[in-house]
Amino acid sequence: MHTRYLLSVMTAIVVTGCAGGAATPPSATDAGIAAKAEAMLKASFKARGQAGLDRLDQDETQRVCSALANKPPPREIAEKIERANLAMIKWPADGKLLGDWKNGEKIAQEGRGKQYSDDPAGPVGANCYACHQIAPQEVSYGTIGPSLYRFAKVRGYGPEIQKYAYGKVFNSDAYAACTTMPRFGHNGILTEQQMKDVVALLMDPESPVNK
Repeated sequence: MHTRYLLSVMTAIVVTGCAGGAATPPSATDAGIAAKAEAMLKASFKARGQAGLDRLDQDETQRVCSALANKPPPREIAEKIERANLAMIKWPADGKLLGDWKNGEKIAQEGRGKQYSDDPAGPVGANCYACHQIAPQEVSYGTIGPSLYRFAKVRGYGPEIQKYAYGKVFNSDAYAACTTMPRFGHNGILTEQQMKDVVALLMDPESPVNK
């Protein structure tokens, strides 16, 4: 409840323009236009397969970040977003953060799982290569996110880095407010075991990531 209230206040702050100088409350006309635009947006989407209209419902973090219109959040707001999302991470009950890196590689390569045309019972992947360089044998990869090649070899293999990697996969906004990286655990995209396997891909010394 406290987290939702905090982020609701932050949304109001961002919308009223505190990020730059004096706040200017939106006019009734602006609010009306925004409401009509949202209604039009929702009316243009149709539920198909597993892609329901609930995907249009934003949580508090998404509302704040959307209000910023792709601009980096002010430092104070960014820190509050990160603290709120860090508190929502569910760490493995068994305390183990690493799984099988070979399975992690398959998950990183897999892009299916959440589109309306995908089988809900079929494989769900993270599609990591769409945004990152991971292993040297990949000749095609995305550049939206930073290169993850030699992730642990550069940062170390210790428990703190393992925890950071797991937390980042679970809820990326806990470490970089308004990031474009999906919140794989928070949004139920990947299972706990899948996230462990992806973390192992980043952290295992035998993984091609660290060769």
